[in-house]
Amino acid sequence: MQKNALLIFLSLITIPVHGQDYKTQFDQLFSSGDTTKQIPNLLLKWEAEDSNNPELLASYFNFYFQQAAEEVISLSDAEPQSQGLVLRDSTGEVSAFLGSTILYDSGLINQAFEKIDRGIKLYPNRLDMRFGKCYVLMELEKWEALAMEIIKSIQYAHEINNEWKWTYNEAVENAQSMFLESIQDYQVGIFEAQDDSLLKYMKEIGEEVIKYYPDHVVSLSNISIYHLVTGQFDEAIIILQKAESINPEDGIILSNIAHAYKLQGDTASAINYYEKMTQLDEPRAIQFAKQQIEALKK
Repeated sequence: MQKNALLIFLSLITIPVHGQDYKTQFDQLFSSGDTTKQIPNLLLKWEAEDSNNPELLASYFNFYFQQAAEEVISLSDAEPQSQGLVLRDSTGEVSAFLGSTILYDSGLINQAFEKIDRGIKLYPNRLDMRFGKCYVLMELEKWEALAMEIIKSIQYAHEINNEWKWTYNEAVENAQSMFLESIQDYQVGIFEAQDDSLLKYMKEIGEEVIKYYPDHVVSLSNISIYHLVTGQFDEAIIILQKAESINPEDGIILSNIAHAYKLQGDTASAINYYEKMTQLDEPRAIQFAKQQIEALKK
């Protein structure tokens, strides 16, 4: 998903020569951290000459998003999820945790989205713009909006037969596989939020993918996760067995089917699927399956 290069996401088409010059200047200033002095003047001058330039809109988006973020240091009784300092009292007991969090200015965020939404409307086949917006939505933990944006992109991908454009209006190579792999990266981001209430979005996105790519095993697996967590084991098994029919040697699919049977209380079927895993050419999968079989037989 290239999460560490938001600016790369949003390096867009260059139309006139001066647009390229402005974009180069913006990139240099943005990379140097000089976002409060020269950049605003540069953007205003650029906008006066070419207000619909997609690179201008993307640059505004980058600028507003960076300006919106503020790191705040705070004390808390709860251990921070990210790295932090542990404060102890005179007896050595933990008294508090010192950590940081990122807060975002809603006004600047709204301005950022206004620019990128305008860019997507004018240049709907620019996948970098769409993924740039998705990246920010995920950073802001706007999960419903993220799911909606991904679903709209899946639908549009079908309309244009995945003929996506990227930086400098170049065609995306292996566009379909790249698109689906990136969608899966966002699915992983939703899953790693560790909030079961968000799994419905994984299901919705997965079902939208399957509409157009019925053999996409990873999306079938994503849908099954929702059913497993919500206790709908029969539904999960049906979906996973469809995935198995597409790729019978997918160790994750076999393991999930076995796990579903185990949760359902069907030990014999669970063992059967773990035994299938022992036939794979994957040493770690084989070891795991044997451990599970031994535990189930006990």
